[in-house]
Amino acid sequence: MADDGDLLCRSPADRGSEDQSFDRERHIRYLEMNYQILPSPYEGQEINHLTLAYFIISGLNILHALDRIDREAVINWVLSLQAHPKNEAELNSGQFYGFHGSKSSQFHSVDNGVSVPNNSHLASTYCALAILKTVDYDLSLIDSSSISKSMKHLQQSDGSFMPIHTGAETDLRFVYCAAVISSLLDNWSGVDKEKAKNYILSCQSYDGGFGLIPGQESHAPCQMSNQITGGATYCAVASLRLMGFLEDDLVSKGTSSCIIDIPSLLDWCLQRQAVDGGFQGRPNKISDTCYAFWIGGVLRILGANKFLSETTLREFLLTCQSEYGGFSKFPRQLPDLYHSYYGFTAFSMLQETGLNPLNIELGISII
Repeated sequence: MADDGDLLCRSPADRGSEDQSFDRERHIRYLEMNYQILPSPYEGQEINHLTLAYFIISGLNILHALDRIDREAVINWVLSLQAHPKNEAELNSGQFYGFHGSKSSQFHSVDNGVSVPNNSHLASTYCALAILKTVDYDLSLIDSSSISKSMKHLQQSDGSFMPIHTGAETDLRFVYCAAVISSLLDNWSGVDKEKAKNYILSCQSYDGGFGLIPGQESHAPCQMSNQITGGATYCAVASLRLMGFLEDDLVSKGTSSCIIDIPSLLDWCLQRQAVDGGFQGRPNKISDTCYAFWIGGVLRILGANKFLSETTLREFLLTCQSEYGGFSKFPRQLPDLYHSYYGFTAFSMLQETGLNPLNIELGISII
């Protein structure tokens, strides 16, 4: 088996004769299969059902195949996962009233004989609203004031956000979730934008990229944690764009008055495209399908996608396209929903024929 160094140094010509076309129909069949019944490897991810549904339904929409789902059933299922305060006192209790990640996470737990409600989650709420937006549900019908008012309790004094009201890690992933939730609901009352902006700025590293928290190494982590996937640099840039602190196409307009160090950020992002054409999350790491979105999306928000090699990126991604449909993390491995979705978003950004365009900041296709 090749080691990391061998993989890092492989050029597109070294990777064999993989299929050089994007197989849209096979990808649709792969997502349909997962829509109908999740394979056994996902048995342990019951609490992440809403996130998995986001990958499937938003993926089908990117593939121009949303007609394969039961729209009303999806809407009713997603809405059934929303947490509702019983009265104004509960709304002001500090608990977050967003969406749960699954049916089981709605059950109360018992702590020393006391029934304790489980938490709705910022990332689950992002996924829920993204799904509803994707299936063209009227989001004005949702009680956005309860979501926004209770979300305000999750913002910390430094501007970061916790994902749940009982305490958890605070980092850029959840600032991004709060920004998308506010944007989709067209209600920013739950976010102190100035504090959030200052927190994001404190996360930019000396090399131009962003860490998840201040002082951390710049990276675009490809991880699932408490129902959220995320790249720190993408979350930072997309959040600032959604909050109105960054203009579009910054590279062509000049960056001298920008609140972040655009030249260093651009340099860091472009250095993440490896010799094999794919993108890596950090220096000296192996290229991975999902970074084509996390890093490629940042370059497109900045208006700098003309500087990346789209031809070699496409070639790399096709080595990760599975014969069963979907995409894998690395070439010639089995596909999974996470990497499949970000493979589809990458090909949408590459303007693949037959795919719907992507709203990069929101992470979904909106027609």
